[in-house]
Amino acid sequence: MIYLDNAATTSPKPQKVIRAVTNALVYLSANPGRSGHSTSENAAIVMYETRNKVAKLFNAPNAEGVIFTPNCTASINYVLKGLLKRGDRIVTSSLEHNAVIRPLTALKKYGIGFDVFEVDIDNSETTFKNFLNTVGNDTRMVICTHASNVTGTLLPIKKIGAYCKEKGILFAVDAAQSAGVIPIDMKEMGIDYLCVAAHKGLYAPMGTGLLIMSGPTPATIIEGGTGTESANLNQPIDLPEKYESGTVNLPGIAGIRAGIDFINEKGIDRIRNHEIKLIKLAYNRLSKISGIRLYSSQYDDKAPLLSFNLNGMNSIQVANELNRHSVAVRAGLHCAPFAHKRLGTIDCGTVRISPSAFTSEADIIKTTEYVANIASKSKAIF
Repeated sequence: MIYLDNAATTSPKPQKVIRAVTNALVYLSANPGRSGHSTSENAAIVMYETRNKVAKLFNAPNAEGVIFTPNCTASINYVLKGLLKRGDRIVTSSLEHNAVIRPLTALKKYGIGFDVFEVDIDNSETTFKNFLNTVGNDTRMVICTHASNVTGTLLPIKKIGAYCKEKGILFAVDAAQSAGVIPIDMKEMGIDYLCVAAHKGLYAPMGTGLLIMSGPTPATIIEGGTGTESANLNQPIDLPEKYESGTVNLPGIAGIRAGIDFINEKGIDRIRNHEIKLIKLAYNRLSKISGIRLYSSQYDDKAPLLSFNLNGMNSIQVANELNRHSVAVRAGLHCAPFAHKRLGTIDCGTVRISPSAFTSEADIIKTTEYVANIASKSKAIF
């Protein structure tokens, strides 16, 4: 199988991640920090070391603000539902994933509104101007994606963060498509809340996410046992226990630690350069195929993914044909209807190619050859 669906979750996982998860299952099956025996203590050490590695990777203010969550979507919900209150207005972008748009839509019934600024797919200066024209004196929070999961477009996070700091606006970033592939410095970028899908660019197991906080702590939306202050019927207020009720996913956390070691050894810049090189190769080869529609003009300053359509075929049909050739891609709306309305593909979706550190040039060449073969058999007009 040629796996090109890494924007959904990376595959394969590095061997060191697999070993770390297996080791945790075999030797660390104990609730960390909640028992007096050595297995529990060793499990707690894994959590402590992982928090420190995460904080260092993203230049977070402290390791205590690193919260382990089930996924990036949960992290976003913790921020939005824990901080926002009636009368608040939020600003977000026109390329957002449903992980942002659906919680914001759900919060409308509580008197919380949001405004949307248009993203220029290939021009960050225009995007920032549109942002400035949308944000207002009544804006309490800005939340936006770092990188679109449909076009790969990078938003001008550093400029937005600096503006938010100047105006006293909270700033949350959905880094599902960028963390581990594009350098992120929370202090330099002015990020108060960084939401991460650890199972993507950090190569951790599925079912792992991170919420990294440097801003005011949100109210909890889940309460329960933390192993601390057990006689207190109220939820502890100290971090990270405030947000980690119940038994944590220690095998997944061990996988996060190993995944960070993997990308540190490879180097984020090296990983990104490798993946961008592959995307450019795919773009150049696809652009020569009759009947292909591509949705961006350049890939130098984007996340490493590419969306396209084939004249006369629905994106899902193309993905099914590629699957017959043992090529895994993503098709449809990618849970990002805002982005597809922006592209004019809300009715057909797109086919998405997204490589990883393990993808080769041969994988891209074979895939584009298969696409050319599929295109030659399609006679309808788009």
